[in-house]
Amino acid sequence: MAKKKKNAAFPASDPVCALCGREVGFTTLHHLIPREEGGRHGPTAPLCQPCHSTIHLTFTNKELAVLYNTLEKLRQAEDLQKYLLWVKTKRLDRISNRRRKR
Repeated sequence: MAKKKKNAAFPASDPVCALCGREVGFTTLHHLIPREEGGRHGPTAPLCQPCHSTIHLTFTNKELAVLYNTLEKLRQAEDLQKYLLWVKTKRLDRISNRRRKR
């Protein structure tokens, strides 16, 4: 049996990000409870790469597991409000917002 790729991209007809609501070229599956916190077989949500990266740069896995483990909680997170307002108006599938090595 073939193994699934970690963070595999899923092209689909008119994929929509479950967080920002934009139509994008592809989505990745975000574990609402991170795998490292026991969410390996838990619920997932299809997110665009910018939203997925921003979530993981903004919150720790522990915070995601305890405080932001649903889409509604993520949408209401104060730390994401400025980002969500900004990204909803953008026509991009990828952004470079990775942390740089120091």
